Amino acid sequence: MAKDRILMCSPDFFAVEYAINPWMDGNEGNLSLELAKQQRAGLRDIIEEHAEVVLIEPQAEVPDMVFTANAGTVLGNKAIASHFMPMERRAEEKYFKQWFHENGFELYPLDEKIGFEGAGDSLFDRGGDWLWVGYGFRTEIEAHPHLQKFFAIEVVSIRLVDPRFYHIDTCFCPLSGGWLMYHPPAFDEESQKKIIERVPADKRIVVSSEDAGRFACNSVNIGDKVIMNRVSESLRSDLAKAGFEVIEASLTEFLKAGGSAKCLTLKLIEPSA
Repeated sequence: MAKDRILMCSPDFFAVEYAINPWMDGNEGNLSLELAKQQRAGLRDIIEEHAEVVLIEPQAEVPDMVFTANAGTVLGNKAIASHFMPMERRAEEKYFKQWFHENGFELYPLDEKIGFEGAGDSLFDRGGDWLWVGYGFRTEIEAHPHLQKFFAIEVVSIRLVDPRFYHIDTCFCPLSGGWLMYHPPAFDEESQKKIIERVPADKRIVVSSEDAGRFACNSVNIGDKVIMNRVSESLRSDLAKAGFEVIEASLTEFLKAGGSAKCLTLKLIEPSA
């Protein structure tokens, strides 16, 4: 099996300059860039023990470019780049598209009238041959047929209803071996039913409101390792019973912008077991 390749971006220009999600409210200008750099370096060091890290150059006018999960969605040599709903992030698009082109990806020409925010809202299941795709806040359901057609994979649409969890990767984390770690209240009733129908009860790890609020679901999973900002003992125990080792990486400065470990990464080899 090929070693995971993960795209990251240095937080050289990271800042909270606006509020486009509830976590940003009140945090404008309220973070330590030096601490953010240390925390992201720590995350990179952990990931490099288990995967290859690939870098994209940061750009001065786009403080959220550090969140590479939103660059797009990748399957094989195909990619669909994001078209951000918030105007504040649209300047990132040209840099991510350029990176995909320069690195040999076939890029799908998604209509710019359609909101789509990449791997923040599209996650490959690790046990079945389908792609979970969110909608409700930052990705529009009109994007879903394009992903299904281009990637030739079944799309399962799930709707977010809690604005704190504005991308599915903030509350939903497919894990190796077909496991799923998720926070059910983030989804509407119909979507919860879809999840239950697709993932057996003994493979579902329910995340509490407390752990979800610490972005436990926004984890990087590489093999049997689950890298996250912070974990309760009960969730650590649940993951250990499923065969996973939790590695904590403090990312408090990034939580102020509404992101954590998963947001700071984009898997370039999908799907990985």
